[in-house]
Amino acid sequence: MTVIDRKSQDTWVPEDDTDDDDDMPLSLRLSIADALTLANATCGFLAVYFTTSGVLIPHLTGTGDVGVVRNNAATAVLLMLLASIFDLFDGLVARKLRSSPMGAELDNLSDLISFGLAPAYFVLVWGMVVGDIHEPLSALAAIVVLLAVILRLARFSCVSMPNGVFQGMPCPFGALTVVSIVLLELPFVPTLLAIVGVAWLMVSRVEYPKPRGPLAGAMLAWITLCMGMLTAWAFDAPGGELMLQTACSMQVVLAAVIPLFATARRVYAIRDNRRESRATAAQ
Repeated sequence: MTVIDRKSQDTWVPEDDTDDDDDMPLSLRLSIADALTLANATCGFLAVYFTTSGVLIPHLTGTGDVGVVRNNAATAVLLMLLASIFDLFDGLVARKLRSSPMGAELDNLSDLISFGLAPAYFVLVWGMVVGDIHEPLSALAAIVVLLAVILRLARFSCVSMPNGVFQGMPCPFGALTVVSIVLLELPFVPTLLAIVGVAWLMVSRVEYPKPRGPLAGAMLAWITLCMGMLTAWAFDAPGGELMLQTACSMQVVLAAVIPLFATARRVYAIRDNRRESRATAAQ
């Protein structure tokens, strides 16, 4: 049954019962893209679980082998990487197949868990493991990351951008950059400043390209490569530490370089527009 707008008609108009597949309300259907989105949320929740059970609790109780803690930390990060793959594919599937009306809302809620709560919690636990003196500042940095993701997702729902462009660093990219900064094991203050810098980029007006076509393939290949390096580090493979440091460093470099390219492109576009305006005025 469908309700007609009362301003135009006060009666109920029944639908044609011959449409058997369309009898179910659209709001109750879950598409394949929605299933991928829910898998994204599940990975984010499990990342929080492994961070708690495998890193935080052993630290608080003074139990747990270093190798076991490393494996659990790696598992948490692997789950965030897997969540980013699900997030990449749910958009691709939604464009190819029919998506439900809940798709956008489910995507935002899942991203908040996997790329907001999970990395922010990872930062908080890192501060607790590093030392009690740094715990309040790490908690503040975690809050900044979480709020940045919330604002980023809210603005994404409200602001229309040109096709193929994001405004601000995408949440999955930001989350992986935050985690990479922590895994680099730099001194506390530079790590804290870098995390806050990534949070600022997420709410900034810097334009980032959407992962479509060849760029989506390159991103998938990069995430898969990072997962392999992280696994090598987790199992203490020869050269695993070096591979992890290399992957994390490259992630941070990408996060720093992309805004520079975006800014340069914007400056060139402004110059071209001014030249065209001057040429038109001179005619």
